[in-house]
Amino acid sequence: MAPFLAYEDKGPQDASALPLVLIHGHPFDRTMWDPQVAAFSPGRRVIAPDLRGYGASPVVPGVTPLSVFAEDVAALLDELRVPEFVLGGLSMGGQIAMECYRLFPERIRGLLLADTFPAAETPEGRKSRSATAERLLREGMDGYAEEVLYKMVAPYARPEVVARVRRMMTGTSPEGAAAALRGRAERPDYRELLTRVGVPTLVVVGEDDEFTPVRDAEAMHAAVPGAVLRVVRGAAHMPNLERPTAFNESLTELLTRCTPEVRL
Repeated sequence: MAPFLAYEDKGPQDASALPLVLIHGHPFDRTMWDPQVAAFSPGRRVIAPDLRGYGASPVVPGVTPLSVFAEDVAALLDELRVPEFVLGGLSMGGQIAMECYRLFPERIRGLLLADTFPAAETPEGRKSRSATAERLLREGMDGYAEEVLYKMVAPYARPEVVARVRRMMTGTSPEGAAAALRGRAERPDYRELLTRVGVPTLVVVGEDDEFTPVRDAEAMHAAVPGAVLRVVRGAAHMPNLERPTAFNESLTELLTRCTPEVRL
């Protein structure tokens, strides 16, 4: 049976290194991970799906809870015969990674939580996400993309990075993005879950991230036993694209810790 999700799958499938699975944020697609796929696929299998509603995956309107995204990821990895892996996500993708750890922690051998936060949505946040969802359905993605562009990336970001991020956002389906926003508004609180994480964990954040500021990353770092915190200078919400060398160095450190024998 063909997988439901579109995906990138590169690198040797018979490598001894654990596969690396990367989950994109909103409103992006799997190509946001291109620098990491290029850097790590020579030595290990790297899988980067398009979440439902994004990229080349099917658009499912309505409401898409984080649990559905997580179940989609699990189903894809079942189809690809990947029983255990290192899991990373950025922003919404980080929250989906936390949901994956809630649902099937036995499969996850390491965690990358980038520019994300674990708390449940506030009442004001739920209203804001609902209003944004309605706006996207009414107006499309272009106006929203221009408003948030220089929060997604820093105002000083390289022009090619700005162009890539704009292209991903404007290319996203309004229906898929709205469904994700509605589902994300109802997400659970993952803070207690983080205290029970038992695998090597890396928390990364851009120094100038306004959406998920450094203090959020510091709180996650304090909650996860044995976690490592890396603050990427010269970056906002997408340090993997803005400063890929620094981001990849930190991710290399995590992957080095994630051998089959490592358990905290």
